[in-house]
Amino acid sequence: MKETSDILKQVRKIEIKTRGLSNDIFAGHYHSAFRGRGVSFSEVREYRVGDDVRDIDWNVTARMRKPHIKIYEEERELTMMLMVDVSGSGAFGSGDKTKRAVMTEIAAVLAFSAAQNNDKVGCLLFSDRVEKFIPPKKGRSHILRIISTLLEFEPESKATSLVVPLEYLTAVLKKRSTTFVLSDFDTPASEDERLSKVLGIASGKHDIVGIKVYDPRDAELPDVGLVEMEDLESGRRMFVDTSSRAAREHYAAQWNARHEAMDKILARVRVDHADVTTEEDYVKELIKLFKRR
Repeated sequence: MKETSDILKQVRKIEIKTRGLSNDIFAGHYHSAFRGRGVSFSEVREYRVGDDVRDIDWNVTARMRKPHIKIYEEERELTMMLMVDVSGSGAFGSGDKTKRAVMTEIAAVLAFSAAQNNDKVGCLLFSDRVEKFIPPKKGRSHILRIISTLLEFEPESKATSLVVPLEYLTAVLKKRSTTFVLSDFDTPASEDERLSKVLGIASGKHDIVGIKVYDPRDAELPDVGLVEMEDLESGRRMFVDTSSRAAREHYAAQWNARHEAMDKILARVRVDHADVTTEEDYVKELIKLFKRR
């Protein structure tokens, strides 16, 4: 367990960096990308030429014997949920940062961007189960609590599943939210079919956005001779001869196959996503994601 003083120092460091990004860069992009997706019913008025026929209120139309449409207004506040993967694979990083450290920074940037718009922010930490749920609230102290939890939390399980947390999100969160799923999306291929179904249901109720965080060494092995490798989720160890071109190509092909399979699932259920590596600047990728929406 980390010392409280160390956690507070890390929280402060992340707040200074990510709050600056939120103020200077992300707030405007966040507002334009996600504002207007939460709307509430305002009133009914008589139909005018040029109005969208999909907004016709047929009950009122029948009663008044003249076409009437529903008028909606943008909700003044939205709810952001951060679904953050805290499974064992997040501890990996071949450079200065682990995948989990990058996820924590991105979560903080998104949280402060939401705060700029007076939105509520909640957090769901998951492995192959729901590890912790922090209900949505407003305020700086609440965001700092989320960041602190992300820094110090030790999960019960090291495995990964997106199915269980998405089912939980759909059941527990009644109001529509913008939900960011921060993960390496390194899930078992055996759950792809079920994941596609569950993700489709969740994205029908919420605005789901995927942020895939991976390390370059997840995708490609360097030529460094015989090395012992450990699966951080299963604990399985094996020796790999990275000087073998065939071994490196096989490793890369397996990763690419899973990467492409996940991209297809996300595309099928129309979930926008960004790919971010631990060695590159995530700012550029997130802004590109926001601009696409």
